[in-house]
Amino acid sequence: MVSVMNTIDTGHEDMIHDAAMDYYGTRLATCSSDRSVKIFDVKNGTQILAADLRGHEGPVWQVAWAHPMFGNLLASCSYDRKVIIWKETSGQWNKLYEYANHDSSVNSISWAPHDYGLMLTCGSSDGAVSIIFSSGDGNWETKKITNAHTIGCNAVSWAPAVASCSLPDQNSSAGKPSKRFVTGGCDNLVKIWREDEGQWMEEQKLEGHSDWVRDVAWAPSIGLPHQIIASCSQDRRVIIWRNDGVTGSAWTSVILHTFDDVVWHVSWSVTGNILAVSGGDNKVRGLRVSYAVTTRE
Repeated sequence: MVSVMNTIDTGHEDMIHDAAMDYYGTRLATCSSDRSVKIFDVKNGTQILAADLRGHEGPVWQVAWAHPMFGNLLASCSYDRKVIIWKETSGQWNKLYEYANHDSSVNSISWAPHDYGLMLTCGSSDGAVSIIFSSGDGNWETKKITNAHTIGCNAVSWAPAVASCSLPDQNSSAGKPSKRFVTGGCDNLVKIWREDEGQWMEEQKLEGHSDWVRDVAWAPSIGLPHQIIASCSQDRRVIIWRNDGVTGSAWTSVILHTFDDVVWHVSWSVTGNILAVSGGDNKVRGLRVSYAVTTRE
């Protein structure tokens, strides 16, 4: 049984679209249709508003914290076609970088594993996926995958930085991980992308959903050779995709569950065996994922 530990009055004036805890679990970022991003200090059952960030000109869909090795950085994306990276310096939050090179709403953002440096992936309704990265010198570079998904991209999620023995890559140096992320789109497809000599290539196209894919989540690495991806869709299904890490092996799929309403989001536990699922029925469910048995909690 799950119980409510704490309730936070965010003070947002419209619908809240996302909430994310930082690496240490002491700060909460929220975003809303009121065009704002808010940051709260959360300690000992109390919360204090630390920042109210205004910079977007439309509903803010998602927020994402960077790894703390890069400092206190928070990214946000919005219907206004912008991605903003915010940085805290001496207790004050300011805009560090603004990316405005999409032609439609930016729906999803995901930071790469810190092993790859400061790198952010963004999925947009214009069908493109952008990769924003910096070496830490204050300069930012970008790459774009045009027409990644017909009609639009709804979700992005990075693969963990694992050795190349998982999902082998003949073009990689031995033991060097390949950069990969997964996307989900309005074309009902889940796609896996891999960096090859500085260019991003479509590695796999996974077909299994019959309606828009609303979210994707690559499971964390727990030392096993296989890779797991979860996806959810307006077709009311959650699908688990698996690759056993053997050279030439294909991705296989199993329908984890079919719900009574649209499924909006999926998120893995840090151990990779519990999948949180939220949907149009306003409920959050925990699904225990194993290789022989799947149960609902």
